Amino acid sequence: MNQPAPATLWELLQIAPAEAVAVVSPETGTSLTYKDLRTQVRAAADVFASAGIKPGDRVAIALPNGIPVLVCFLAASIAGTAAPLNLAYRYDEFVFYLDDTKARLLIVPPEGGDDARKAAEAAGIPVYTANMTDGTLTFGDGVHGATPAADPTPDQIALILHTSGSTGRPKRVPIPHRNLAVSAANIAAHYQLTANDVSLCVMPLFHVHGLVASVLATLYSGGRIVVPGKFNALSFWRTVRDYGVTWYSAVPTIHQVLLARAGGKRPEGAESLRFIRSCSAALSPDHMQQLEEVFGAPVLEAYGMTEASHQMASNPLPPHDRKPGSVGIATGIDVGIMDAEGNIQPPNSPGEVVIRGASVVSGYENNPEANATSFTNGWFRTGDQGIIDEAGYLRLIGRLKEMINRGGEKISPGELDEVLMAHPAIAEAVCFGVPHATWGEEVAAAVTLKPEAVVTESDLQAFCKERLAEFKRPKKIHIVETIPRTATGKIQRRVVAAAFA
Repeated sequence: MNQPAPATLWELLQIAPAEAVAVVSPETGTSLTYKDLRTQVRAAADVFASAGIKPGDRVAIALPNGIPVLVCFLAASIAGTAAPLNLAYRYDEFVFYLDDTKARLLIVPPEGGDDARKAAEAAGIPVYTANMTDGTLTFGDGVHGATPAADPTPDQIALILHTSGSTGRPKRVPIPHRNLAVSAANIAAHYQLTANDVSLCVMPLFHVHGLVASVLATLYSGGRIVVPGKFNALSFWRTVRDYGVTWYSAVPTIHQVLLARAGGKRPEGAESLRFIRSCSAALSPDHMQQLEEVFGAPVLEAYGMTEASHQMASNPLPPHDRKPGSVGIATGIDVGIMDAEGNIQPPNSPGEVVIRGASVVSGYENNPEANATSFTNGWFRTGDQGIIDEAGYLRLIGRLKEMINRGGEKISPGELDEVLMAHPAIAEAVCFGVPHATWGEEVAAAVTLKPEAVVTESDLQAFCKERLAEFKRPKKIHIVETIPRTATGKIQRRVVAAAFA
């Protein structure tokens, strides 16, 4: 792709020929050409504008993967700001996220999403139901787009997502159109995506990984997106074969599931793959080698985060080197290593990974404390530790931040602490990640009880089940007499994690 990066997502949608197929749903067989997609995105944007959505207003989207969520995401970014949410959240989580994003409208599927509906109704937020009928997205009887949405500007916030820190609630990351468009162009250029490429999107579309890598980079290249409702290991290779998939991007957990099912034999359909991308959690060198041997395609590990509008670095395509254990070279932005004093370090010196460039956000929303600690001399501090070698390949060696990384899902332990502390029997709570063979990390917790309180681990598990999505719930809750502290009385999450690992 040699054309200059578009300045907005609406401009990005105009690149491909009208008759080319843009997106396909393998379950329903529904497909939209780029002309169809542009028409439906514009129509949905007009519906949102008619509901009073203006630039800066947030449209919360709690939909499963599929064509409707893609149309709604793009339409919301035009009329206002898209705020995708995990449909698996429970009521209390929806209450928080709808309030925290200041959502003005909620989009839900025809079936499911009851907790989302209840939370929106309690907050007085209008709820629209996204229906896909005969390949056309509608929002119910009497819901029409009488007010045309204006074209977005490059600096308009297209997307707002939450990112997890080590303490407190997740931080809001506002991402402008310009950043997303540049990031999509960088990814397409790095992987040499063309109109002949077919991306299989198995990552959830409430995260930056699926939205930017699998979707926006493909739309920029004029290629085709195949988007099933969810990852299904049983139908994965049939979908790859039937639609001529040339690449897919996933977390290591998904790769491991596919490897286990393959049983050492190359699945039918794998011959169409140009490459396999891995991101959002560390991929072991052994698994990389096994993937390449069994599936017969180069495996390219990448490094991304929400604050960078996703990708920051990636291993390159052959014939260039792809280094096991490395997340590759910088892709369209500057990546450096910084010491504690804010100095950029020479090759092979360990330190904090820092980034700067056109896809990096300018700051968190309404969080001056986080912004003050996250930016130094124009560089964004990722919180990860790493080393860059003489050839420019980055290797991550640790994590300064204490978030839990469960199969690519970044979970704020402070958020989980708050949920447990709301239980009337709990005096103190600290959540942390422990090693897990499949997920990389699993959630665990240690709690102390109030005097004379009587409660079992099962009671606490049931309490969490009512308030947290499954992936966030502590799978083991240790009821202890005391929680380890430093000499100054401060709980050190890593010390606690080590004590119970």
